[in-house]
Amino acid sequence: MRTENVAAFEKNCFFLLKVLQSEYTEYKGKKAPMPRPPRCRQICGVPQVDTFCPNGCENTEPILLTLDEYEVIRLVDLEQQTHEQCAAQMDISRSTVQEIYEGARRKIAACLVHGKPLHITGGNYRICGGQEAAHCGRCCRMQRANMEKSGKTCKGDSIMKIAVTYENGQIFQHFGHTEQFKLYEAVDGKITHAKVVDTNGSGHGALAGFLMQNGVDTLICGGIGGGAQAALAEAGIKLYGGVSGDADAAVSALLNGNLGYDPNVHCDHHYHEHGEAGHSCGDHGCGKHSCH
Repeated sequence: MRTENVAAFEKNCFFLLKVLQSEYTEYKGKKAPMPRPPRCRQICGVPQVDTFCPNGCENTEPILLTLDEYEVIRLVDLEQQTHEQCAAQMDISRSTVQEIYEGARRKIAACLVHGKPLHITGGNYRICGGQEAAHCGRCCRMQRANMEKSGKTCKGDSIMKIAVTYENGQIFQHFGHTEQFKLYEAVDGKITHAKVVDTNGSGHGALAGFLMQNGVDTLICGGIGGGAQAALAEAGIKLYGGVSGDADAAVSALLNGNLGYDPNVHCDHHYHEHGEAGHSCGDHGCGKHSCH
C-alpha cells in the first residue's frame, strides 16, 4: 500500500512539473508589448521668441523646453486657464497637462536658479494654425497673425530638430541597435547646433520615445523595421530611411532638399538600387526620391 502511495505521489509531481515547464516556455515566448508613444498635443503656434540667454552664458548648454510644454505654460500661467480647459484645447487628458506643467515649471526654475539658457524647440505636437477656432478662438488667430508679421510660418517649418543614427561620423545602418544619435538643430535651413547623445541601451520600441523626449521631429537612418516605423509615425517624427554615408553630409542634403532616401525601407535591406548602375539611395543626389 505504501509503495502504491509513493508511486501515485511521484506521478502527480511529474505531471505538475510538466505543466510548469509548459507554462514557463509559453511565458518566455511572449514578446513585451511596444510602449505606446504619447498622444500628439495641439498648440496654437510657435513662439515669437524661442531663446532666452543670461548675460555671459552664451556657451552654456541650454535647457530645452518643448513647444507643448511652452503651450501649457502659456495657457495655464498667462491665459489663466484651468487644467481642464487647457486639456480640452490641447486635445489631451488633464493628468497629461499636470505632468507637462510640472516638468515645464521645473525647467524654467532651473534656468532662473542656475542661470542657464532656455531654448524652446521640438516636442510632440501639431499646430492648428488658426483653423480650429472652436477650440482655440481668439488666441490662436492672434498667434497666427503674429507669425505672419514676424515672417515665420504657422507650421513651424523654419525650425527643425533632426536625429541621425550615428557611429564614427557615419549613419549607423540598424535603427534598433544604434547606440548613439547625432542631434542637429536647424533654423531656416541652417544648422545652428549639433551634439552626439547615447541611447543608453534603448531598444526598438523605446527609441521613438527617446527621440520625442529630445524634441526630435525628423529622423535619418539606414534600415528600420515596420514596428519602429509605426511608432515614429504615431509620434509625428518624419522618417528618411535607407540612407548611408556621412551623417553631416546627409543632414546638409536634407536641408538643401536633395537627400536621396528609400520610402519603402525595411530592416532586412538597407539600400535599394536604381537601374544597372546599382548606386544606393544613400548616395546623396540620387534624384529618384527627393525629400519633401
